[in-house]
Amino acid sequence: MTTAPATETELTTDPPAAAEPGGLRGVPEIVRRRLSTLDNWLNPYSWLVTAVIVVIAAILRLNGISNPKGYIFDEVYYPTDAWDMLQHGVEWDEKSNSAAYVVHPPLGKWLIGLGELVFGNNELGWRFPAAIAGIVMILILIRVTYRLFHSVLLAGLAGLLMTLDGFQLVLSRTSLLDIFLATFLLATFAALVLDRDHYRRQWLRALENGYDPARTAAVPRIVPWWLLVAGVTFGLACGVKWSALFFAPFLAGLVIAWRVQARRSAGVRGPFLAGILGDLGWLLLSFALTFVIYLATWTGWFVTDTGYYRHDREANGLGEPPVFGALLNLWHYHEMAYRFHSGLTERHVYQSWPWQWLLLGRPVAFYWNNSGDCGAPSCAREILLLGTPVLWWSFLPALAGLVWFGLARRDWRAWAILVPAVAGLLPWFYFAVKDGRTMFSFYALPALPFLILAVVYVLGAIMTPPEGVAQGKARTDRQLIGTVVAAAYLVLVAVCFAYFYPVFVGQVLPYESWSNRMWLGSRWI
Repeated sequence: MTTAPATETELTTDPPAAAEPGGLRGVPEIVRRRLSTLDNWLNPYSWLVTAVIVVIAAILRLNGISNPKGYIFDEVYYPTDAWDMLQHGVEWDEKSNSAAYVVHPPLGKWLIGLGELVFGNNELGWRFPAAIAGIVMILILIRVTYRLFHSVLLAGLAGLLMTLDGFQLVLSRTSLLDIFLATFLLATFAALVLDRDHYRRQWLRALENGYDPARTAAVPRIVPWWLLVAGVTFGLACGVKWSALFFAPFLAGLVIAWRVQARRSAGVRGPFLAGILGDLGWLLLSFALTFVIYLATWTGWFVTDTGYYRHDREANGLGEPPVFGALLNLWHYHEMAYRFHSGLTERHVYQSWPWQWLLLGRPVAFYWNNSGDCGAPSCAREILLLGTPVLWWSFLPALAGLVWFGLARRDWRAWAILVPAVAGLLPWFYFAVKDGRTMFSFYALPALPFLILAVVYVLGAIMTPPEGVAQGKARTDRQLIGTVVAAAYLVLVAVCFAYFYPVFVGQVLPYESWSNRMWLGSRWI
């Protein structure tokens, strides 16, 4: 089993195609290798590892999810909005018996409402959908990692690291919107990786069928189904929070770069200009699907007459033609919501800046109670949105290593991981410097899967020499040492997770035991 990233062909778990004069069906072997993809999706070991880790993740996220009782942190907003949407179709202000003004799109609240519809307006009902999203997020990460590295070992490592991360655990057990946002964004990335595979396979098929890029100027017509799927999942992400839009230019850039590289590998002259119009056209269609899906998340607002600003133009003496008038009113709603977000600079005791997030400089206390029986004179019960420290404090070195190995090995995977990680963090630096907007550490959740992938990449690179590992070749000392290092690191993360587990799930502790876990003192209190 191969365990680390070197080049695409060096990582494959499938045996190479039999060499023939000039390559199979006339395709040179070097071209075939450059266009190769992972086809062994049915590897039973990879699915067994996936299933075991997903079960572990589900137990950790669902066990005792109904505690503590009552709303914690921002649950005072989203579950109540979700319940009102089930009754009225839109968010509702019970005091004034009229539509409520909210500044986030409705999809995340509709998903919370599904849990309330099944289990009732209670803790299980409003937290269960978040737990499912967190579990699905881990499932997607495992499969994406297996696709990127062609390694069951590294796929399992990525899944376990996210399973044992307190940050993702807390957000999977709390009814906030960010877990849905991060899951849809990770699904979008997964769809784009599959689109890359599909595009390269279709190019290889065209070459096998006699296409000659040296003689034909036109490129083969390839329908990018997975790119369109990405447009749908990205629309769902935008329907949860607008911050999903930060990822749009970064992911679009990845799509263009991957397609140009595929055409270069196929031998196309001028690979950028040769297909750029088609690339842009399909991207525009994908974003058109994003727009349609996003509007669909506002269905409750469209089909009722009671939504906030639903008939704003009519109320102000302006014309409101069918359909178009509703869109103009929705646009006005968005303008007002954007002004709210742009002007949100009010200080909050748990706010933090982007440069603090990866250092765990200011975690958010979701719940605090000093009552209960802990066998000591003074007790403490807290839910602290804190990443597992051993894991999170390795992110910055891992990002540095990712850049180093990416340059040294010219590996597309390094940039595929780095680009969305930057997309999830860099825009917040801009807004922090530009207008000092109020921010919280949970805004970093969409970047988390890619930060974990950076750690996995570096651990894999430590295990594997630059030239890769040939099929059937005995393990080297470097692989054995690297495996021991990775195993020791995973054990440290697991021990750290177990130590902080009580403050991830709100267990009652003696005050001294709780205080001992506040490693950074007042920054964590």
